[in-house]
Amino acid sequence: MSIQPVSTSEHLTANREWLAALHGTDSTDTITLDLNLFTEGVHYQCGDGCEPYGRVFSGVPVGKVAESKLYGPYDPEASCGRQVLRGFVFAEVPFAPGQTRVPAALLWHGAVRASKVPGGIDLSQLTWHPRGAQVRFV
Repeated sequence: MSIQPVSTSEHLTANREWLAALHGTDSTDTITLDLNLFTEGVHYQCGDGCEPYGRVFSGVPVGKVAESKLYGPYDPEASCGRQVLRGFVFAEVPFAPGQTRVPAALLWHGAVRASKVPGGIDLSQLTWHPRGAQVRFV
């Protein structure tokens, strides 16, 4: 028996149309996403036969679940902590099949094009919170 290592490379271009300026991109925070809370096709895309890894989209708005300290999609109707917008997933995040906790970079300060946010965001539902994101919407 012989071992024959195989290597592959892949080039992906993240869609960052939602990002209105580079301001704040140099000081992102590291967070952990709870994929069980996200919706396929809206917040992430699963892999297929050719590419087994899925990816969480760049620009998804997130809130922090108080009990688990993990992050899920921002939801103004939630009561678990996700009703406070904490920021946006800064870069696309790959994840393996079956993986439910995924590390990500959080853009918590900057400028965002609300019309380009994956899954959308209703600015009229946002309320100020001392732990909320410091984001200017354009």
